[in-house]
Amino acid sequence: MKKKKKKNKDSIKNSSFIKYTFWLILLVFAYFGFNALSYARPLKFAHISDIHLSDKSTDTSYKLLSHSKELFKDEIAQINSVDDIDFVMITGDLIDKPRKDLLEDACDMLKKLKAPWYFTFGNHDAAVGTSFKKDKYFDYLKKRNKDIKSDTFYYSFEPKKGYRVIVLDASVDNKITANGTLPEEQLNWLDKELKKAQNAQELPLIFLHFPLKEPFPSFHHRITNSQEFSNILNKYKMPMAVFSGHYHAAKIYKENNILHVSTPSLVSYPNAFRIVTVNNLKDRVIFTFDYRETRLKELQKKAKIMTFSSSTLAGEESDRNGIVILEK
Repeated sequence: MKKKKKKNKDSIKNSSFIKYTFWLILLVFAYFGFNALSYARPLKFAHISDIHLSDKSTDTSYKLLSHSKELFKDEIAQINSVDDIDFVMITGDLIDKPRKDLLEDACDMLKKLKAPWYFTFGNHDAAVGTSFKKDKYFDYLKKRNKDIKSDTFYYSFEPKKGYRVIVLDASVDNKITANGTLPEEQLNWLDKELKKAQNAQELPLIFLHFPLKEPFPSFHHRITNSQEFSNILNKYKMPMAVFSGHYHAAKIYKENNILHVSTPSLVSYPNAFRIVTVNNLKDRVIFTFDYRETRLKELQKKAKIMTFSSSTLAGEESDRNGIVILEK
């Protein structure tokens, strides 16, 4: 009888040990399996562009300049309502004219963002014949935003392990033009940044005002040395993404290992921005796009009436929301 009881106890102990070992092994495999699949934690950021903040009381043929502050205020409130935003990127034309008073107003509003914000120059931020040149503009930005530490108009930073944000400046301020140009010095710097990203197994996220791949053809808005820009990017086979604005249009275009993302303007239809979530995994990169329009619907209706082609600017549904995967 005693032997039988002892046998039962041993059996229970063995069973408990097996269960414990099973769950321990399962947890270990789950932990290391997850880390084997992922190089980094997910990154979430807001991409906004072409805010064109203005003090005008009238609108242009297609821009709601008289309502720019209302629209910007709504956009900031929407971004603040989203959890876990790592940063906000403004891809140019923060203000409609390069004036210090407008930039002061813009920085006062941006101060209300809960997440860090960054900036790249657009053609409306830099203009020939103005006393508020790019160097004064940038110096003032850095005084108001301690997250921007660069001494040059182009810079990079690592928001999280596994990601490298590269901010380019293709704006021109020595002649009247809406075209962009990337100087040779900056292209060489970009090449070095991409090499660093490749060596560190980081995903490059490139931001500039002017798109490399146009949402629609416009001879007077493109990058004049786009081939040289492409040549630098095409040296590398790792996944990367290029985010831009300028055309006031929504477009997502995948070409081999490069994802091109254009985001609309805030002051012209469709009055929208994006929340982007990126998962950098071992064998692929997953981009999830959350397209957000202004909640000021009467203004959006007005903007739609004013535009030359609302469908071109709004793009297809795949240019707004969805998931895009880049294989490694």
